[in-house]
Amino acid sequence: MHPASDNWAGAGEPAARPLIGVTTSEVRLEDQVRLTPHGEPPRREMALGLTYLRAIERAGGLPVVIPPLQIDAIPSLLANLHGVLLSGGPDIHPEAYGEAPHPELGPTWRDLDATELALARQAIATGIPLLAISRGAQALNIARGGTLFQHLPERFGRAIQHRQLASGPASTHPVEIAEDSTLARALGCTELDVNSYHHQSTSGLGRGVRAVAWAPDGVIEAIEVPQSAFTIGVQWHAESTTGSPAHARLFKAFVEAAAGDAVDAGPRAAVA
Repeated sequence: MHPASDNWAGAGEPAARPLIGVTTSEVRLEDQVRLTPHGEPPRREMALGLTYLRAIERAGGLPVVIPPLQIDAIPSLLANLHGVLLSGGPDIHPEAYGEAPHPELGPTWRDLDATELALARQAIATGIPLLAISRGAQALNIARGGTLFQHLPERFGRAIQHRQLASGPASTHPVEIAEDSTLARALGCTELDVNSYHHQSTSGLGRGVRAVAWAPDGVIEAIEVPQSAFTIGVQWHAESTTGSPAHARLFKAFVEAAAGDAVDAGPRAAVA
């Protein structure tokens, strides 16, 4: 990892900003889209909260949105990116980790699953920095062969509300973070209050994946892949709380890692 530099573009030229791809949060079908006056007719469309894009921009990156793609297009896409953010969204279909659906499973979008899992695998394989949030953290673990608890209250009870009722930025429970983790170094702390909008989380860890943060009830709240480039997954929605110094530092560390990749790689050529 290299810190961002004012000299990426050469002496006397403005610095280039690392290009960060952000996956679509969800796919909405025609019957889920409301027709607005003078707007376009309802049709299948992508949805993504602007908070992800603004968090990257504030940290110095240049965000671009990644739609669900054919798998063979992903190497060419990543050849032009310096970082990847896997966003939050709906449940991942459990066939991705070899399990049958739980009765509490929410809506799933398998084309989105396929894109995110392939992106995670390829980003790690090619050393591209990756930050995964909420559903994205779950996708990161599955991409490495890991599994999920499909419905947390069934295993951990309801002493902690992992699916909080308070508004997005509000914190609902603390997490304890491993002191020797990349995440702790990025955040600048080992204890943090976080928001919580999930009913699933990591169970079995994937290959080379390390659990690095936990809720008081034992739910895994963050993972990372220590032997890769910057590769961190957090179960909470850090993008909606970048007003907090710790989460602002997390996004800054991610963008700086991507800036280092930009320096190392130079302009990326498309991969055949």
